[in-house]
Amino acid sequence: MLHRIMRFFFYNFYHTYAWTYDFVAALVSIGRWNDWIHTVIPYIQGNSILEVGHGPGHLQDLLIAENRLIVGLDESPQMGQLTKRRLEKAGHFKKNLTCAIAESLPFADGTFDTVLSTFPTEYIFDPQTLSAIYRVLHKNGRFVVLPSVWITGQKFLDKSAAWLFKITGQSPSISKCIIRDRINQLLEEAGFKSKFRTIEIKSSTVLLVIASKLNGL
Repeated sequence: MLHRIMRFFFYNFYHTYAWTYDFVAALVSIGRWNDWIHTVIPYIQGNSILEVGHGPGHLQDLLIAENRLIVGLDESPQMGQLTKRRLEKAGHFKKNLTCAIAESLPFADGTFDTVLSTFPTEYIFDPQTLSAIYRVLHKNGRFVVLPSVWITGQKFLDKSAAWLFKITGQSPSISKCIIRDRINQLLEEAGFKSKFRTIEIKSSTVLLVIASKLNGL
């Protein structure tokens, strides 16, 4: 029942109420959301990048400003409009945004050096999604995911945010070792070799997954 409720919540959060995303993300993370998202940047390789689930477009804005060739994909038209407005406000009128699903990426084989995704829902490790990502990566391409974060601070707001993140599934209650094992198995089955990084930032622990094509094909 809780799982169905969360699916309903996230669907409406990304669609009908997408305009509240930045406010809600900042509120529940106690202002750390963008700091967490930025932890993926050092692990991006190459210049041709696909962001799956671009949300309101913060990484799009940042990477375009760095002259990266970044494409954004999101199945939510509302998120697409939010990102378009953000980029135009920042003066980025040359943008590449696509409304599509991750399970069927509308790009040619071997298009991207890096595919990245921050705080995706469970679709990101679905075998169909992983197969699509594997296909569009170059032979030495990299897949970078930020799936979870744990708030570790002991202040009242930290503990309240940590409780909320457990309820929503952003901080799984099972151990990090079990999470890594599950993700690693799914990635290996899809043809990836994965590494994991945990980053301590502002009284929180961010989990990153860095996966490369196992066979380099």
